[in-house]
Amino acid sequence: MKVKEWCMFCGECAGVCPRNLIEVRETSIRFSEDMCKECNICIDACPVRALER
Repeated sequence: MKVKEWCMFCGECAGVCPRNLIEVRETSIRFSEDMCKECNICIDACPVRALER
């Protein structure tokens, strides 16, 4: 998962991840990519389209 520089760290992506694989901090996002099933729900939930595969 790539996080673009305009990410607001709002946490919307973490809130919708069905596997709870995303952790949002004040200025960073951590993903457990090895467990991700690439459902893209987090990408679709981002209000500023800051996530991409």
